[in-house]
This record gives sequence, C-alpha cells and structure tokens, in this order.
Amino acid sequence: QVQLAESGGGLVPPGGSLTLSCTASGSTLDYYGISWFRQAPGKEREGVSCISTIGNTYTVDSVKGRFTVFRDSAKNTVYLQMNSLKPEDTAVYYCATDLVPGTAYCSYVGMNHWGKGTLVTVSS
Repeated sequence: QVQLAESGGGLVPPGGSLTLSCTASGSTLDYYGISWFRQAPGKEREGVSCISTIGNTYTVDSVKGRFTVFRDSAKNTVYLQMNSLKPEDTAVYYCATDLVPGTAYCSYVGMNHWGKGTLVTVSS
C-alpha cells in the first residue's frame, strides 16, 4: 500500500521561500503522476501544481512563475519549490496521486491516495 508524506512546511515571511517534499513508502513515485493541493482556512482545497510520469508539469495561474514541481528519482521524492511567497499562500499543502501508472499528463481529479499535509504560514 502506498503511503504519502509531506514535509517542509513552516513559518516564512512574505517574499520568502520554502521547498515542500512528498515522499512515499510502498511504491516508487516515478510510476505515477503526483499532484500538490492546498487548503487555506475557510476555503476549499485547490490543486496547485502537478507532475506526470514523463515530467510534464502543470501549475495554476495564481502561483505560476513562483512555484515549481520537480522529481528526484534517486530520493523517491517529489518537491514543490515555492518562491516569492505571499500571505495568501498560507494553507495546508498536500500531495496526492491517483495511482494510475505511466500517464503523460497529470491532473487534480481522481486522487485516491493522500498525505496528511504540511502547514505553510506566510506572515511577518
């Protein structure tokens, strides 16, 4: 059984940077698309960025140019590099997968395995 775990959250001032990690036990992340979501207080969860098995990436407009998703296969980890953070980026961030192997594209629907999330707080 695949278990995902996020790490790397914390408190950062506006304009700062954080890198979140998504690691897996029970499987190799290279086989699957991995998607990052976030849920801010009082708001619905939203997809932020994702990466397919062949490295295609997609990022929502609100974070485009600031957030980058990438893999490190040797570490079986998917990262979300977040730069120029804004207070509105404050949220719990989750990684997830639909466990469909070998897809050229990724999306924010059909996720069936989720991590527990890591809190990112952007505040001075």
